[in-house]
Amino acid sequence: MTGTIDTWLIWNLTGGLDCGVYITDVTNASRTMLMNIRSLNWDTKLLTFFELDQSYLPEIRSSSEIYGHIKVNSIEQDSTEFSLNGVPISGCLGDQQAALVGEACFEEMSCKNTYGTGCFLLSNTGLRPVFSKHGLLTTVAYKFGPNQPPCYALEGSVAVAGQCLKWLRDNLDFFNDYDQCDEMIRSVQDDSEVYFVPAFSGLYAPYWHSQARGIIIGLTSFTRKGHILKAAFEAVCYQTRDILEAMCKDSGGAATPSKVKLLADGGMTKNDYFMQMQADLLGTTIRRDHLTESTSLGVAIAAGLAPGVQLWTMEQVLAMPTLSDDFKPKMNSYERDSKYQKWKDAVSRCQNWTRSGAQSSSPSIWSEIFEPLLLPTAALCTGALITVCIQRFFIRN
Repeated sequence: MTGTIDTWLIWNLTGGLDCGVYITDVTNASRTMLMNIRSLNWDTKLLTFFELDQSYLPEIRSSSEIYGHIKVNSIEQDSTEFSLNGVPISGCLGDQQAALVGEACFEEMSCKNTYGTGCFLLSNTGLRPVFSKHGLLTTVAYKFGPNQPPCYALEGSVAVAGQCLKWLRDNLDFFNDYDQCDEMIRSVQDDSEVYFVPAFSGLYAPYWHSQARGIIIGLTSFTRKGHILKAAFEAVCYQTRDILEAMCKDSGGAATPSKVKLLADGGMTKNDYFMQMQADLLGTTIRRDHLTESTSLGVAIAAGLAPGVQLWTMEQVLAMPTLSDDFKPKMNSYERDSKYQKWKDAVSRCQNWTRSGAQSSSPSIWSEIFEPLLLPTAALCTGALITVCIQRFFIRN
């Protein structure tokens, strides 16, 4: 028996060893690197390559259907009159896909960005999977019902977002409380041209440079903590632009970052100064929903749409009232593009930092795995691949 956390939860809630339902949904299965994202089935070529028996894997289901019902013997009995016994479990989504649904990104090129420890930007590509040529991942966004077609998305991930602020606080004692950040940044309104590339463990999308390392560049004798803190916030904004530009290129040039309205959620969005900074450095409107838990809302929407539950229709979901704040760009395009070009220069200087001359000519171990497979329909998920490789190692030994 194996699976992601959704499989474990649903199996236990529906009875566990007695009668538990052993399933996963298409969004979570797409992250294992074992599912063919066209057919939405476990890919036989991948299973053969990793020497895995399909009988051990959970059944892949849609994101919105009744998987089973909660069994009282599978959870602690409540002494009150209220009981969850018999309640249907009818919605299942990966966390970033759930946020996409919660932000109501149902149209093509509608985008959401979750600003947390890392940063995760998803763009709806509609009923066709778009295989990126610019460093993004292709994933299943949702599938609302067993008889409905899947919707796909492009995803770009930033490894370090809020984590960079935590690093400045905990490792360098820049401040004691996050509430101090605004005051520190506003105290240095002059443009110091300090750039901070927080590539602590390499760069994720769209660069995928594991040998990159973090740099702070542009320091002078006048540089203060506020300049570096401001550069840390700007780094998140620039990396978001990196990904959004890649998404626009993969759309065939049908959109540009300045024409995309970005929906924002996550802990960092509580900072108004940061939201305005993001709007300025992207050149587009940032919409921040007052409901910060868009992930929870997304999976609730999926559960309510399920056949047999049908608490609402898609039309009612689209008509749901929302409270939000819009942040419109105030920076002119010349200044914005000039600053972004310097960011690109800083990124180029941080690459290949850990690569020695002997290593630079050596092929990557991943090329030995991916090149012979030639399976463009497989969702790329390095973390899942590493997990499978580790399991394979221990089984053999």
